[in-house]
Amino acid sequence: MNAPTSLNDADLLSRIASALERMAPPADPTPDYNAAEGFIWQPRPPTFQPIGQINRIPLGLLKGLDRTAEQLLDNTRRFAEGHPANNALLWGARGMGKSSLVKAAHAEVRQALGFDLSGKSDLKLVEIHREDIDTLPACLGLMRASDHKFIVFCDDLSFDHDDTSYKSLKAVLDGGIEGRPDNVIFYATSNRRHLMPRDMMENERSTSINPSEAVEEKVSLSDRFGLWLGFHNGSQDQYLAMVNGYVAHFDLKIEPDALRAEALEWSTTRGARSGRVAWQYVQDLAGRLGQPLHLD
Repeated sequence: MNAPTSLNDADLLSRIASALERMAPPADPTPDYNAAEGFIWQPRPPTFQPIGQINRIPLGLLKGLDRTAEQLLDNTRRFAEGHPANNALLWGARGMGKSSLVKAAHAEVRQALGFDLSGKSDLKLVEIHREDIDTLPACLGLMRASDHKFIVFCDDLSFDHDDTSYKSLKAVLDGGIEGRPDNVIFYATSNRRHLMPRDMMENERSTSINPSEAVEEKVSLSDRFGLWLGFHNGSQDQYLAMVNGYVAHFDLKIEPDALRAEALEWSTTRGARSGRVAWQYVQDLAGRLGQPLHLD
């Protein structure tokens, strides 16, 4: 058999190279951060899904959160202006406006500082789902080179037994070689102050040679958040203030005495007095009255 000519060798190598290129996965597209003011991080494949309109309630309608809102707004404003700011953990009672405050603060600061989609620098809100926390380093890696600033937001963050993804978050917040990018801040909401169930902490203590050190690694995750904001169950007066605020904002036509009686009965049947319960009552009221609810 005759040996292949050099021309055939070159042709063979070219075909092999072409085949390898077809087999290789396509390069990740460069994110278009100008597409929207809010995004959802999707790790597989790595992409930022733009959100046409963020689902949020105006800050003025979040009653009973004045001091908490002031702290988060100040922290967010300093970050947006390029000054030092802290990662924030909003923890406490369900339905008291934790996630609503994060989204409202983003809108308030963005508007106050005159950010818009046409500008070179903007303040973006990026939601990362709890189950994707272990991909947070990859998410932040794509943001690092951008001129924009990002609030990375995880709603209802907590960790259960045998869950090690908290280590990725811990490294990003405070440790690791690269650390958190200067143009990124992390906000999380949780019903747990220490982001882990009490029985998990007690189990760690009971089965470890050095109980205090065994638990310290997990508990110290909360310490990576420089700003802790607590949310507590609302009083009757706070609940009624929330209801009245919504009713006035949407101009719902109902007598004050009837409104009070209905709103209190609604909260009693649900066993809670929270912003979420107040909003659910107002939606029911507006539906019965045949009036639309437009938040923007």
